[in-house]
Amino acid sequence: MKKVAVFGKPGSGKSALSKRLSAATGIPLCSLDSIVYNKDGTLVDRKIFDQEHAKILSSEQWIIDGFGPLSSFFERLDAADTLIYIDLPYPVSYWFVTKRLLKGMFIKPEGWPEGSSVFKGSIQSYKTLKLCPKFWNEDFSRKLNEMAADKSVYVISSVAELNRFTDSMLHS
Repeated sequence: MKKVAVFGKPGSGKSALSKRLSAATGIPLCSLDSIVYNKDGTLVDRKIFDQEHAKILSSEQWIIDGFGPLSSFFERLDAADTLIYIDLPYPVSYWFVTKRLLKGMFIKPEGWPEGSSVFKGSIQSYKTLKLCPKFWNEDFSRKLNEMAADKSVYVISSVAELNRFTDSMLHS
């Protein structure tokens, strides 16, 4: 495990898992939000994002948490040796986004981009969740299974599995 892509729907626990995995392995963590957004919460110019993304992918080790632009997502999956897909049920993801929003009214969520509105980000997460079935579907699952031939692929489908996976990474 040297190049790890952690991905899934908004509110699935990607950031928390990635942070724990980085701490357990010593592999550097890059949250995509940190290269997708400027300090004021606006989107980074696509050329700048692509350059930074390519620089990360060319490094020896990384854990990348997030989705980002679609083309970069598939580049990341191709470059990774380990794929971690967090596929929690939709009600759980909606609840986690809501929980982040409520907590974010008092404390900025860990890893949240500087200057970005938790409220606006949560609204965007709700909109994205509504669109997710068009992407996170049987066709994507089939592609993921095909990638499993030459990569380690983990699909996490429940909070209990997420906790077990996190615990196993911390104790390995």
